[in-house]
Amino acid sequence: MKIFKKINFKMILILSFLLFIYTTLCAMSYASYTSKDISDSVFRLHVLANSDSEEDQNLKYKVRDKLLDYMNSICTNTSNKEEAINIANSHLEDFKTIAKNTIKENGYNYDVTVEIGNFEFPTKTYGDISLPSGYYDALRVKIGEAKGQNWWCVMFPPLCFIDVSSGVVPDESKETLKNNMNEEDYALISENDSNKSISFKFKILEFFGNNNFITAKN
Repeated sequence: MKIFKKINFKMILILSFLLFIYTTLCAMSYASYTSKDISDSVFRLHVLANSDSEEDQNLKYKVRDKLLDYMNSICTNTSNKEEAINIANSHLEDFKTIAKNTIKENGYNYDVTVEIGNFEFPTKTYGDISLPSGYYDALRVKIGEAKGQNWWCVMFPPLCFIDVSSGVVPDESKETLKNNMNEEDYALISENDSNKSISFKFKILEFFGNNNFITAKN
């Protein structure tokens, strides 16, 4: 009897371990697939200030505002991320010129680097829309030594102004998001506080994203 008990105990341990491995792999696969779907729907903005001084941080926001105004003006009729990236890519020099002019107008002489690439973002909330951590295509702007705090946001659909105004995502931006992702993914980023099932799935994305399990880039 003791031998059978030992065998049964070992079998339970083995099966439990295999179940854990299977569940983990399924969760990783889900997180990777879903994160890619979400990242394929948005084009983000990443601005790095020269330093954390109050002056450099204020300058960062002024540069941000000018860049967003310009992006919105050239992407008025844009309906998807690919179009937004193509337009931004064809106007990189304009973005750089606008940033440098804004810096100069405010009495500074910092250099500026502007590039489009795939970068790692932390989890961020814009009004009632939350984007999980992961890799996103973005316009990255480095001001001067770029050693100050970051500004993380979304250029397409336009959500950036949310953090500095009403805190409510406009219906037009929500509609654009809906049109560029499936129903479950949209629910995941817009209902993660009100639905327990959605909230749990969002936490899966956060966990694997924050622990660098998801490293595949678009």
